Amino acid sequence: MTLSGLVTGIAFFHYMYMREVWITTGTSPTVFRYIDWLLTVPLLMIEFYFILSAVKKVSSGIFWRLLIGTLVMLIGGYLGEAGYMNITAGFVIGMAGWIYILYEVFSGEAGKEAAKLRGPAADCFNFCKWIVTLGWSVYPLGYLFGYMIGGTDEAALNQIYNLADFINKILFGLVIYSTAKSLTPASQK
Repeated sequence: MTLSGLVTGIAFFHYMYMREVWITTGTSPTVFRYIDWLLTVPLLMIEFYFILSAVKKVSSGIFWRLLIGTLVMLIGGYLGEAGYMNITAGFVIGMAGWIYILYEVFSGEAGKEAAKLRGPAADCFNFCKWIVTLGWSVYPLGYLFGYMIGGTDEAALNQIYNLADFINKILFGLVIYSTAKSLTPASQK
């Protein structure tokens, strides 16, 4: 719960700041979005590790693989979007990080450990991995249409990314909250 609160708190603060920049300048520099993601997305990935470790002993390798996959995804995407590397290369690197995360939560060690779970923890892990699969698909689509193919202006791209962040971060947190609540002794009476 603490991580979910931290994720939504960071996002709220950051989006209030980005809103002011947008109102003042009419632009939303790419770096602002990535600062938010660099703080919040690793925390979301670490929650997979904590879901598993809350009910059983698991390898710290899960933690590190999810963290590394997240950093590869974010750094590749940023370098491409910000113009520090070829846009297509940044997209490919970012997608490789995301695919690695998906592999880990579906078929890697995290996925194998989650398959052994039963009850609310299993449901939570499974729901969250689908958020990361379906909900996060908005980001590469935004990158593709906003930077590679073109045709999406900055205002529309910001709205798409902001809506995706709203849904993905809050929904992820609500699933964690619901699971934590169902596992507390007071709710099991």
